Amino acid sequence: MNTIKNKDLEQKIMNLYLRHQKQSESMEWNFYEYMPWDKGQSFSTLPYDKSQNTLPRELITAIETSMLTELNLPWYTTFLNNMFTGSLEPLQNFVRTWVSEEDQHASALETYLILTRNADPKDLTVVKKEILTTGWDSVLSEPLSSMVYTSLQELGTVVFYRNIAKYAEKYDSGLSDLLLRIAKDESSHYAFYNQVVDAHLELNPDLIVHVWPVIKNFKMPGGSLSDFDDRMKIIQKAGYGPDEYVNQVLEVLIKRWKIAKLEPATPEGKEAQINILKYLEKIKRINARLKK
Repeated sequence: MNTIKNKDLEQKIMNLYLRHQKQSESMEWNFYEYMPWDKGQSFSTLPYDKSQNTLPRELITAIETSMLTELNLPWYTTFLNNMFTGSLEPLQNFVRTWVSEEDQHASALETYLILTRNADPKDLTVVKKEILTTGWDSVLSEPLSSMVYTSLQELGTVVFYRNIAKYAEKYDSGLSDLLLRIAKDESSHYAFYNQVVDAHLELNPDLIVHVWPVIKNFKMPGGSLSDFDDRMKIIQKAGYGPDEYVNQVLEVLIKRWKIAKLEPATPEGKEAQINILKYLEKIKRINARLKK
């Protein structure tokens, strides 16, 4: 069962894309404006030392992990470009727009870490090489599944940046402002992807069969890092962990797509609907037990 191809759907998605384009033009920004340039010093005259860190470990880890995830842009771009080839034209156009908007996030986060001496440039080079050489492989093989994935990933990123920005406020208000600004871009991307999924489900509720496998197997793209799980345990202290994913991402999208109210006609669609709702309750129970 492939992504629906009809004029009504294509027009709806084109309208969403044009709205995103217009919004993006009004939201244009340059990361240079958010950098604390006055803090920059030559590493030749003043070599890096960990004692120069001004942020707690969990905040540094959060920023660095976000930077590395954003850095994998070439792999995500290639995947989405290939996935949407021959699909709805607005989706192909959006990928190109998305690339131009995502590009500066990694640059902003890396520049901030180096300028403020909250990371060793040599160590950053090593982990950057690791994630780029490891790449990113996805088992997704259908355009709608990809959009379900990116909806979860983009909303997760929005929540991540907003929560980390709140935590960062007491250490560096400038960093908090930067993270909130990046979150605005991510929020715009999330809005597009989740509305595209919504449009598909409204036209054909049985397309829910493409939603369930993604939810069941979802992992953030930064998972290709060898120490990703360790990083996420550290980052929890800064405001993003399993609870935030379930309550602020997964449950939000399940409600947003009206999963409980859909009326699939096929046995496969009905089974997928039941599985999604059961999975949400199961993972909420597991998280509740882990907190005790």
